[in-house]
Amino acid sequence: MPLTPRNPSPRARWLRSAVLVAASAGLVAAALPAPTPLGIGDPLFPHLGNPGYDVLTYDIDLTYPGKNTEPLAAVTRIEALATDDLERINLDFTHGTVASVTVDGAPASFQSSGEDLVITPAQAVESGDALAIAVTHTSDPTGSADVGGWVRTGDGLAMANQADAAHRVFPSNDHPADKAYFTFRITTPSSLTAVANGLPAGRTTDGTTTTWTYRTTHPMATELAQVSIGRTTVVHRTGPHDLPLRDVVRTADRDLLEPWLKRTPGHVEWMERQVGPYPFETYGLLIADATTGFELETQTLSLFERRLFTEPGFPEWYVDSIMVHELAHHWFGNSVSPRTWSDLWLNEGHASWYEALYAEETAGQSLERRMKAAYASSDAWRADGGPPAAPEPPTPGQKISLFRPVVYDGSALVLYALRQEIGAEAFQAVERRWVTEHRDATATTADFTALASEIAGRDLTSFFDGWLYAEKTPPMPGHADWRSRPAEKTRGGVRTAVKPG
Repeated sequence: MPLTPRNPSPRARWLRSAVLVAASAGLVAAALPAPTPLGIGDPLFPHLGNPGYDVLTYDIDLTYPGKNTEPLAAVTRIEALATDDLERINLDFTHGTVASVTVDGAPASFQSSGEDLVITPAQAVESGDALAIAVTHTSDPTGSADVGGWVRTGDGLAMANQADAAHRVFPSNDHPADKAYFTFRITTPSSLTAVANGLPAGRTTDGTTTTWTYRTTHPMATELAQVSIGRTTVVHRTGPHDLPLRDVVRTADRDLLEPWLKRTPGHVEWMERQVGPYPFETYGLLIADATTGFELETQTLSLFERRLFTEPGFPEWYVDSIMVHELAHHWFGNSVSPRTWSDLWLNEGHASWYEALYAEETAGQSLERRMKAAYASSDAWRADGGPPAAPEPPTPGQKISLFRPVVYDGSALVLYALRQEIGAEAFQAVERRWVTEHRDATATTADFTALASEIAGRDLTSFFDGWLYAEKTPPMPGHADWRSRPAEKTRGGVRTAVKPG
């Protein structure tokens, strides 16, 4: 993206604007170089996110045609603040057709480059300017489920956007470093139900269609967006402190799934005892009739496969703990989001930690035994996917291969080591302050290291360097007899069936 000096003269600003206006009219097409995909420098997803602006809000209209094999009509409106001078604005977007774009109400030219929508506004944007971008487009639910975005269910659609697939659904700055507030308006045939992140903000019926509006009251990363459309029932109940809970299930499954749904208030209460108040406006489960191979912590409405609750092969304690895993993400990953995808261990390590701790406290599943087994496999996991805080990029063509065992129990093992190193009381203080001080924000591995060092009263940099970045797993404090088995490096490690998100 060509940038101009931060403080050009008034004449320079006038000339630049004049050139851009002419270019948008096709008069000086060569004034700017060819558009290219950009990124914010994430080492795992180099073209993800875009520099030069901060998104404040998304307002997304979706019109569902009644079949999940046909594109949805959509309009995505973005309110943003320019943080640099921009002659072009890049948005992440692919797998849809763009009909028109406006910037501050004026038509803008646009082109696709890679997985970016590159917009040339009629007038150049200066740092500090407010931006209002509107993109009229389609949103295509067809394609490979391996790359994410829309998930086709037995009766409609849901979303699974982690790690970098929200831009297969709507134009966005598709990186968790740029969180924003969301409004969704979903128009469907009136026989269907639509639910999205946040709280209901209205419902209107016009003839044979109904428009459902939902709005978040906390900022959200694009990868956590969720829209469910189908023949579903919304089940309401109340959690701790009058927290509104809502679950979305196939209407035919309402009674079948109730024994699982009614456990959520107890799960929230248990997590609040560990780390403090639930950080959002509502919570619930979206149980989809779909096979994804994973569960996913979409904000305020976690996505689960139906088969997790209906197949007899999964032990009750296991299903219960996976429900806690996705709930724990609402503190670790959703409220406190990773600054880069290399900070993913903070999300999955914590969710796996509380999953294991809950299983120990409620079902007698030994945490120490699980951590000893993880330690035995840790060197092999590191060889396969890199150390917890320096993971290797995903396998080409398999984006979710980023979610290898090292970011689950391999990262929970880091937290176990930290508790062994500084003691249970200090460890709990770290956890509580982490989710309080970084609520509704993003944070890094360095931030976590600094906080743990402060609470421990000593510099833990060397401790974390070994546990987070070393090729070999360090000795476990308090367990000098634990050994990690050497293993030949393998490839793959994609999340397997019913792996937590």
